[in-house]
Amino acid sequence: MEGMIAIWQRDVMKFFKDRARLFGSMTMPILLLIVFGVGMGGSMESLMQNVAGGDLDFNYVAFIFPGIVSMTLLMTSVFSSLSIIQDRDFGYMREILVSPVSRVSIALGKMLGSATVAVMQGLLLFLLMPVLGVTIDLVSFFVLLPVMFLLACAFASLGLLIASVISSTQAFQLVVNAIVMPMIFLSGALFPLNNMPAWIDVLVTLNPVTYGVDLMKHIMIDVDQLSREVYVEMGLDLDFFGIPVTPLGEVLFIIGFTAVLIVLATLSFSRANR
Repeated sequence: MEGMIAIWQRDVMKFFKDRARLFGSMTMPILLLIVFGVGMGGSMESLMQNVAGGDLDFNYVAFIFPGIVSMTLLMTSVFSSLSIIQDRDFGYMREILVSPVSRVSIALGKMLGSATVAVMQGLLLFLLMPVLGVTIDLVSFFVLLPVMFLLACAFASLGLLIASVISSTQAFQLVVNAIVMPMIFLSGALFPLNNMPAWIDVLVTLNPVTYGVDLMKHIMIDVDQLSREVYVEMGLDLDFFGIPVTPLGEVLFIIGFTAVLIVLATLSFSRANR
């Protein structure tokens, strides 16, 4: 346990000491908020006005903000696992492996460190909410925190799984980009995914990020104020191959998905570093 905490603490302290990483990683989320929120906001809000058939107080930035936070969790937690390959190259990982700390504890420590960093990075985006005109009540915020941590743990485990079977930083970045970018664009994080071709609908349904994004939207957006037409048009009526998806079902799915990835990641890491 002490070894796992020490590894977690090291990764968190590295995050705070690296100011370039701290602020540089905010560039992409802010750029996407500007491009999709400001650039597409006017047209999407006009579309929702037509769908609702009258006056509607709809903020498209508020709609994509949970998706941007989810994207930040995904990218930060997965790319944080790159430190495993770097530690291996610089010899730090060898020193840990010869210590009495079990490989499972090492893997869990790295996973928790990446997840914690990702959650802190995601929380930094909440500082932009007053500027963006996005609001969230205190109860919803505290409900959101464990969901964010669960998602970050799942994504960090995915990064750990990839890092345990890849030996170079260049290959890691290529593989991660090939996996992460489709997961982001096929999750409904940045735009609604309704009225898509059938084969894309299948990919959206099988994408685990879809359910994390949808759950965060239901927590952060007051969906009860949306008309049924707008609710459907914005892709908030998810179903799993015809079975309606509920927030409780999404929570259980995320917990199960996280548990499976953690087990796979720790097993893969343990075998790769024997």
